[in-house]
Amino acid sequence: MKFEQLREFRQQAYECLGNAKDATFELADAIMTTRHVSCLGDLALNPLFRREWSSVYEALQDCRPDRDQLMQLYIQQMSQVERPVLAIDHTAWLRPHAPTLKERTYEHQPTALPHGIPVGIGQGYSTIALIPTISGSWALPLRHERITSWDNPIGKGAEQLAQVCEYLQNRPIALFDSEYGCAPLVKATAAIAADKLMRIRSNRCLWSTPPAYSGRGRSKIHGNQFKLNDSSSWWEPEQTLESLEPKLGRIRLRTWDNLHFRGSPKHPMTLILVERLDTVTGQLKTQPLWLVWVGVQMPPLTEIWQLYLRRFAIEHWYRLAKQTLHWTIPKLSTPEQCERWSDLMPLLTWQLWLAQDLVREIRLPWQKPLPELTPGRVAQSMLPLLIRIGSPAVAPKSRGKSAGWSSGKLRAQRCRYPVVKKGKGRFQNSPKFVI
Repeated sequence: MKFEQLREFRQQAYECLGNAKDATFELADAIMTTRHVSCLGDLALNPLFRREWSSVYEALQDCRPDRDQLMQLYIQQMSQVERPVLAIDHTAWLRPHAPTLKERTYEHQPTALPHGIPVGIGQGYSTIALIPTISGSWALPLRHERITSWDNPIGKGAEQLAQVCEYLQNRPIALFDSEYGCAPLVKATAAIAADKLMRIRSNRCLWSTPPAYSGRGRSKIHGNQFKLNDSSSWWEPEQTLESLEPKLGRIRLRTWDNLHFRGSPKHPMTLILVERLDTVTGQLKTQPLWLVWVGVQMPPLTEIWQLYLRRFAIEHWYRLAKQTLHWTIPKLSTPEQCERWSDLMPLLTWQLWLAQDLVREIRLPWQKPLPELTPGRVAQSMLPLLIRIGSPAVAPKSRGKSAGWSSGKLRAQRCRYPVVKKGKGRFQNSPKFVI
């Protein structure tokens, strides 16, 4: 049954690729089964790619993956759960030495760069992914799209959440990192049928519900100030709970209701403080974790902080895409080619998910057996399964040899584009161009 489900999924995905779908689908199979790639042309050496090396570049130039149809296809593969868990985050595809690539922006890069500044030049991509398991590294992206120079991660994430929720049958829970824990995201997602659980920075300030109108002057918008890094501004929590976890030890949880950001006073939230205490002394063992819940029905306090930890699966997917699926290897020349290449990453991940119970694990000599296969282990075991299941792509047809570049014809120098620096304040989404 799972074998037929994977075969049907591949056939339907093949129909969603538009032009050049034969070469594009064989390119996707080559990505999954090629371990080391130094450039895009190396994928043409894979035995599953039956065409010439030039068809690799032609596929990314001509294909038009239908993102909406692919997203609906992914949602059809989801198991019906009461409350789907979604994670939204963004990452950077750095291209510092590509001046001919349009719309490069300054992107945050948390890893250490040679110059010591955590900012690189490239393009940002926003991802919304389904987290299917309670633990593990599986994250199944539903949309993986470029953040344009006139957009920002918060606006793009809210747009993706609205697009996904339109096709979901049950109300999901969306998980966000601290960058998204702000008033603009709360207001942008207020009309979306989804609950939100987000982490906020420890230097933020929240406000309580204002007191009743006194009858004189303008009614107050904010109540008392709640500074996260100043315990003297806190009041008694609505709920306090302590538990003993097998791995983390003693955990103390506290909640405060009806708080809001300064910029979103009409959207009340529940603040959750998670503290890890020393078992003997009761002192703080690590930095506290501040969470905010915005939604209809909050899960039990003992579950909600563990629910947030599932968000880190999307970080594992970014590593899978960059290291195993070779997402950032090609040096493509246009943003459109980058987007078409990036559209293949969710398609490959869903195939790995559907094939995890069908593959026979092929381990490298230095790899240890695992209780459950990770996406990387499934990818390195996919070749025998793909040979067995076949490809919906049509075999290539022989054709005449191209005449090539005419002798004596001059080549025009490609245009150089400046890096886009996004403005702030009133014209936040209008780009400013700097060299």
